[in-house]
Amino acid sequence: MEKSYVHVYTGNGKGKTTASIGLSIRAALAGKKVFIGQFVKGMEYSELKLVDYLSNIEIQQFGRDCFIYNDPTEEDIEAAKKGLEICKKVLESGKYDLVVLDELNIALYYKLFSIEEAIEIIENRDDSVEVIITGRYAPKEIIALADLVTEMKEIKHYYTEGVEARKGIEF
Repeated sequence: MEKSYVHVYTGNGKGKTTASIGLSIRAALAGKKVFIGQFVKGMEYSELKLVDYLSNIEIQQFGRDCFIYNDPTEEDIEAAKKGLEICKKVLESGKYDLVVLDELNIALYYKLFSIEEAIEIIENRDDSVEVIITGRYAPKEIIALADLVTEMKEIKHYYTEGVEARKGIEF
């Protein structure tokens, strides 16, 4: 059996979710089954339409309409904990070859659940499941758990010039 690995895409630069979506598409086109769980996201991101084109990709969001900008609410915490439980079942099932835990690091940063809970579900996954974890502020425990860590570092970004997020590019 092929060994599975844990990838982490973190840092303050653009491209963490984008990289995970790119790898998800690659895996799906290779015939693999992919699950993408998006923590703290509830908006209509363009990647949600992937399921209309690739039947072996499933996406679920575990957030509310907006990204968290202040202290999380009870609803934010409840949505994240429900998502973590779903992801636990997905990771244990062996039904998927690749599981993306999008913005897991942000959920940890906002303490929507504990680092120990997150590590436990990743360590107890089916041996064949490759995992991608995205989000800024990857805690040292997640970095230690990972087999591959990529840091996206912002050098220059058009946001600083007032450019708003654009459909199909940023969302």
